[in-house]
Amino acid sequence: MAALGATAAAVAYVGAVDPNETGHYPTCPLLAATGLYCPGCGGLRCVHALVRGDLPTALGANGAAVIGFVIVAFLWGAWVLRAWRGGPSGFTVRSSYAWAFGGLLAVFTVVRNLPFGSFLHP
Repeated sequence: MAALGATAAAVAYVGAVDPNETGHYPTCPLLAATGLYCPGCGGLRCVHALVRGDLPTALGANGAAVIGFVIVAFLWGAWVLRAWRGGPSGFTVRSSYAWAFGGLLAVFTVVRNLPFGSFLHP
């Protein structure tokens, strides 16, 4: 529950302090050094938009993050439900799922940095 509280506090802070205004958050080191977007670039703007209820802006800032948030919320909910029912509290992720997730994230990162992937720029 402490992790949920810390996450809620962080999300509330990002919702209150606009990442679109300069000076509140550090710049992405990869973007600053190379000009390339990492898979997390736009994540703070995505969270800020989600807190404000603006799904189209959140998807435009980082669509992969929105999908990731949905997956994490589903997994956390399943974990809580299983623990509440008295079942096992742990779960395992198949290595094929982890590799597929990593592959999709790599493709997302490469495509968002190519000229035709400009629609994925934050």
